[in-house]
Amino acid sequence: MTSKSDLPLAQRPDADLPGHWLLARLGKRVLRPGGVELTTRLLSAAGITGSDVVELGPGLGRTAVDIAAAEPRSYVGVDDNSTTSALLQSAVATSGGRLVAADAAETGLDTGSADVVVGEAMLTMQGEKAKKAIVDEAFRVLRPGGRYAIHELGLMPDDLSDGIKDDIRKEMARAIKVNARPLTVAEWTDLLTSAGFEVRSVDLAPMALLQPKRVVADEGFLGALRIVFNALTHPAARKRVLGMRRTFNRYRDELTAVAIVAVVPTESK
Repeated sequence: MTSKSDLPLAQRPDADLPGHWLLARLGKRVLRPGGVELTTRLLSAAGITGSDVVELGPGLGRTAVDIAAAEPRSYVGVDDNSTTSALLQSAVATSGGRLVAADAAETGLDTGSADVVVGEAMLTMQGEKAKKAIVDEAFRVLRPGGRYAIHELGLMPDDLSDGIKDDIRKEMARAIKVNARPLTVAEWTDLLTSAGFEVRSVDLAPMALLQPKRVVADEGFLGALRIVFNALTHPAARKRVLGMRRTFNRYRDELTAVAIVAVVPTESK
């Protein structure tokens, strides 16, 4: 007998869908903790124009659109999800790029084939071993001097107690139905430097994913109205969204969005 969790995402009921895919079903296109503004700053710091760019987990394709607009030399999107949105397909066509069906930890791409690797809101969803594997793969794919740009959910302050970290992770898992494991800013930087990267920049923004002001800023007024309408007409989805929002609000002082650009050293030390 097939369980609900074994069903394809498109067939799962609202009550059982992972939080980010539930929001996408309601019409939300920007699913990054720091919103469009932090993504824009991240891509600027990474230096997309004229670079060979790999995006890990492009998802719906919202960031791929911004990457294409920055005119990279090449674009490769790596995603193990067979479902590709029209927005992502359009961005790939605009950039003259391609999509690769592979895991972010085993992309199959050539060593030293990229100038920039971008990954947003994906490492947060992985356990410790998977995080390390993905970061190691990004390091392998990048050339010396290449930049790894990540945008993830962070915890603060850096000395936040393990007990509170565990509480946040457990409550988020219940709310979004994904075992999200955000890290403190210090832990994110340690993860990168332990793989051999040098951290170039760290940028923070409020984690306001479901706050009305952020939703309008990210989706536009009409997009925000569409999301509200869809939530109002789908009771199970509305209940889930309100539950996620309560969890985010409960820990608003401990949650942040963090964007980091880390560089592969040009010379071994």
